[in-house]
Amino acid sequence: MARILAIDFGLKRTGIAVTDELQIIASGLTTVSTEELVPFLKDYTSKETVELFLVGKPKQMDNTDSESEQLIVPFLEKLKKNIPSIPIERVDERFTSKMAFQTMIDSGLKKKQRRNKALVDEISATIILQSYLYSK
Repeated sequence: MARILAIDFGLKRTGIAVTDELQIIASGLTTVSTEELVPFLKDYTSKETVELFLVGKPKQMDNTDSESEQLIVPFLEKLKKNIPSIPIERVDERFTSKMAFQTMIDSGLKKKQRRNKALVDEISATIILQSYLYSK
């Protein structure tokens, strides 16, 4: 089997998580500068077999698209153009940042470590991926 890669897209930074090859465990991979995201994904997919990109879909409480969706759509088009062989699926990402922050508290990270927004983004991507795996 191949890996599933989840993307928590952000204006400045993007969190990335990935499954193991059996698609059982979701693990945080890294956080990359959003401007370096497509080159990073091209490099990663040239070394690892990825069968699906999961991209968070930000929604409002009333289920309408969030304002940040306008920033994600051009990225999705660029991703499809650069890596057309891997399908993209969208996943509701409401509350993942809050859940990530709570996970950091629950795991005993100190206040200074919890201010690391890159870590929050990576954990958010992991939560998106884990929720997808649970729903399969």
